[in-house]
Amino acid sequence: MIEKTNTKSNSKLFSSESKWEELIEDKDFVNVFLSDVLEDYIIKQRWYGGKSSKLKYIELSEYFRIQQGGEVYFGLILEVDFVEAFYHHYFLPIAFISDENFAKENRILPIKLKNQEGFIIDAMHLEAFRKVVYERISSALPIDKTPVQYHKTEGFNFPKYESSRFMGVEQSNTSIIYNDAFILKFFRRIYADKNPDYEMSRFLSDKKDFKNTPPYLGSMNIIDSENTNITIGLMQKLVANNGDAWEYFLKELNVIYASIDSKKIDFKELPDIEIFKRKKIAELPPQIVDWIGLNFLNKIQLLAKRTAEMHIALGSEFEETAFTPTRFNGDYTVWLKNRLTYQFQNRLNLTENNLHKLEGNSLQLAQEFLDNKNEIRKRLVNFDWTKLKGERIRIHGDYHLGQVLVQDDDFCILDFEGEPESTIRDRKVKQPPLKDVAGLFRSFHYAIYSTIFNNQKNYSKSQEELFDFGELLYKYMVSVFLETYREVTQQENLSIGYTNERIYLLKYCLLEKAIYELGYELNSRPKWTIIPLKGIANILNS
Repeated sequence: MIEKTNTKSNSKLFSSESKWEELIEDKDFVNVFLSDVLEDYIIKQRWYGGKSSKLKYIELSEYFRIQQGGEVYFGLILEVDFVEAFYHHYFLPIAFISDENFAKENRILPIKLKNQEGFIIDAMHLEAFRKVVYERISSALPIDKTPVQYHKTEGFNFPKYESSRFMGVEQSNTSIIYNDAFILKFFRRIYADKNPDYEMSRFLSDKKDFKNTPPYLGSMNIIDSENTNITIGLMQKLVANNGDAWEYFLKELNVIYASIDSKKIDFKELPDIEIFKRKKIAELPPQIVDWIGLNFLNKIQLLAKRTAEMHIALGSEFEETAFTPTRFNGDYTVWLKNRLTYQFQNRLNLTENNLHKLEGNSLQLAQEFLDNKNEIRKRLVNFDWTKLKGERIRIHGDYHLGQVLVQDDDFCILDFEGEPESTIRDRKVKQPPLKDVAGLFRSFHYAIYSTIFNNQKNYSKSQEELFDFGELLYKYMVSVFLETYREVTQQENLSIGYTNERIYLLKYCLLEKAIYELGYELNSRPKWTIIPLKGIANILNS
């Protein structure tokens, strides 16, 4: 029986005759915990992804014990249902503490159990819990058939636990750094399947020995009541780095833009280049190399090489069906068209409803987008798989500069969860590797425009002139990347199609990506809407 009483501080206290180890089986407690407590708690968490929707109720979908010796914690899988008739699942581990001075800001519920008062907290904030998870993974057996399964990579011996801490600001997941050497990512948003980040990371580093991704070291999974394997945590080596490629590119692009003034560069004297025209660095006009800089061009070339090597590894499997390359077919086309026409209609509606937020070039491009809706829809639905000879493989799926770490003279690729708006099933659909390339090109485009927006006061040129420089710079970045990417994939016989097929797929995927981006910008940063709109216009006019 649970009763609401008052503590000395007049805050509500829940009482139960159950012991902590039995509490989750107390139906009265669970009902109150879900309806009276968690609904208020969960909406305040950074990892909660339903802030734009109206919460209807929370159910306890699954629970399991995370324990070692006499230490017991509960892992909860919460089903959060919304008024809009969809739901999310979230992972929340809970712990009981009795120390009045501990975790004051992270308490979920004050509670009295068997005459012992204390608090239920998110167990992530308890070092003892983090230590238990580390030790369970580091001592995992090769085969684990229990409902909570811990795994470690063969041949790796974890050192003794020394310390653990949170990594940076908590976002959609919670990452814990152990011994300043390993990182365990707890997935907060849970799907009834193996997480793509777990699958891809383990496949690339464990099976294919791909060196440019954080090495897979272990994981934590649960087998739910329907015998589905659900990923809870992913353990990897913490790789030394100098920050992500997004920040690196912004700094380098600022230097490139500043040189327009310092070198007195005249835009009219810079040779143009056709979009998607491949060029080696040695073939570029000297004026372009002088402006952009050899070091930056070499970095583009290296990023292209690492991207190609990632795709070669992903396309070289012939035993594990989840990673076996396949061809384009009618089923893929139907899936693609259904997905994109729905997304496109959503973006059309958003644009029409948000025109009042736009002005200048953004408003003009938005109007052109609406005027060209039939042409765009036609391009999306006229995807003709019969003319495509390349392969489809598992891809990164959300590939951009923020997913790449800079390591002195190299790059490291991470975060293989896939596109946030996509279902878990859609994220695992085999796609043309050029979709990842298109994602990176859109990131190049974003970095160029972000540099203009963030530093325009430091440049003498007008915004329109800076946009012109940016579009030319973008075409040369694409040119150098494509030449290296094609050369490396061709050497290893990864089939990405001939020139016309590659250009067709790039245009299609770039259009898809820009339409996808449009939704975020209209909802969050109307000023930046010009970036995806410009990307859409570029494809329509190319």
